[in-house]
Amino acid sequence: MTDIENAEFLLDRHGPVMIIRLNRPQARNALTRTMMQGIGAAVIAAETDPSVRAVLLTGTGDRAFGSGMDLRAFAGGTDFGGGQETDAYGRLAKGQTSIPVIGAANGTAIGGGLELLLGSDVIVASAAAKFGFPEAKRGLFAAGGGTSIGTRIPLGIALELLLTGEFIDADRAYQIGLVNAVAAPDQVFDTALALAEKIAANAPLGLAATKELTRLAVTDSDLAEQRLSKWQSIVFSSADAKEGAMAFVEKRSPNWQGR
Repeated sequence: MTDIENAEFLLDRHGPVMIIRLNRPQARNALTRTMMQGIGAAVIAAETDPSVRAVLLTGTGDRAFGSGMDLRAFAGGTDFGGGQETDAYGRLAKGQTSIPVIGAANGTAIGGGLELLLGSDVIVASAAAKFGFPEAKRGLFAAGGGTSIGTRIPLGIALELLLTGEFIDADRAYQIGLVNAVAAPDQVFDTALALAEKIAANAPLGLAATKELTRLAVTDSDLAEQRLSKWQSIVFSSADAKEGAMAFVEKRSPNWQGR
């Protein structure tokens, strides 16, 4: 757990759900090297701890989930790359973690903040939140994963967001499928946590297979087909598959082992 006052990120647990919280509300939760490496370390810990079945990613405050890279640090020459933790952060932003990630957009998510949020498998957004990629207005482009947003929303809308640098509100984000649900600002975390608990109640191996194959089906159908047979041999012969069947027959809740 991380409970140090003024820490740039906070970790908590709610049963099988690990909660990662960006914690720089005074800077609209802009990402620093410390935050990125800390989040990456938390991802590694979650993936190697069988008691963690889902990750909930959110921010502190009600103004912003994340405003992207800390431009003051970037302009000052801070090195944001390198290392196992940074690689794990990159996998999170690309949706490549082995466990489900639920995003709770407590406020606006733009630039790198939105790229990080897009690593979530499902997203609950505050009704007051806005979303967008302003990089084109700053002489940059959304190089941290934003250019793949067309795999999640219609291509024309993706290009409009990226090329104009303009923002959309939560209702529009829901209409185009960018977020899964919109909640009142004071209900975002609880709504996301309830969803995370519902997901975490399912079998870990089945969740891992479902997440990887569903994402690959959109980005690399040939690889998805190859991985399908691999996952079938793992999941359908697992102890959890047998436990799921027995629990159904015996009308009880299953006791998953993740194997």
